[in-house]
Amino acid sequence: MNEPIARQANGEDACTGRFWEGRFKSQALLDEAALLTCMTYVDLNPIRATLANTLEASDFTAIQIRIRRHQEAHRSIHADGEPPISPPLLPLVGGECQDRPLGIPFAFSDYLALVDSTGRAIIKGKRGYIPEHVQPILTRFEH
Repeated sequence: MNEPIARQANGEDACTGRFWEGRFKSQALLDEAALLTCMTYVDLNPIRATLANTLEASDFTAIQIRIRRHQEAHRSIHADGEPPISPPLLPLVGGECQDRPLGIPFAFSDYLALVDSTGRAIIKGKRGYIPEHVQPILTRFEH
């Protein structure tokens, strides 16, 4: 799988060589736990890099898109009269025992709580975290 990706990227960039170099690599995500771990890691990158203090302010992340979609779903339409538009994401569809369509077997509120609590952990070697004074995201959504 790495070879076709490397060939395509090298063709687009008019270069040669390995695509995954140094600290970067391709990692297979073999179960839902691995997928959720990876999603959480990526969604927390802006916070860990001190580019944002909240999930809502974490630009260019799937968590920000999911939060905006959730907020838009609770409003019928945008102020300009157009329906909300955002790029497609595989939905969070609930627990694994439920009969459900294609999606990630985790409830949206549970994922928000997971990312929020993980983002509050102060980790050695990481600069950023969600500050203690910021209310948990599920509490902020209640208001």
